[in-house]
Amino acid sequence: MDENKCCCNRKKKRSEEEFKSLMNRLKRIEGQVRGIEKMLENDAYCPDIMIQVSAVNSALNSFNKVLLTSHMKSCVVNDIRAGKDEVIDELAATLQKIMK
Repeated sequence: MDENKCCCNRKKKRSEEEFKSLMNRLKRIEGQVRGIEKMLENDAYCPDIMIQVSAVNSALNSFNKVLLTSHMKSCVVNDIRAGKDEVIDELAATLQKIMK
């Protein structure tokens, strides 16, 4: 399976507040990446660029933590309550993929 494609056809409807919060985080990350592009175009010193790349990695990890917490508190809990214990295997597989 192509790792860039969704693994299933499931969807999650997020609250407007959660959606806005996640989108705001992504927009900030997008801005950080654009800043790195400009640094490269302006011949910035390598360590300065690497520090900014590290900041983007940290921001993405933070985004994933927020999303994972939401997933566990909603999707995973709801599936377990509905008797769909296979969600634990799905969560474990997801954690293995993101914790490389």
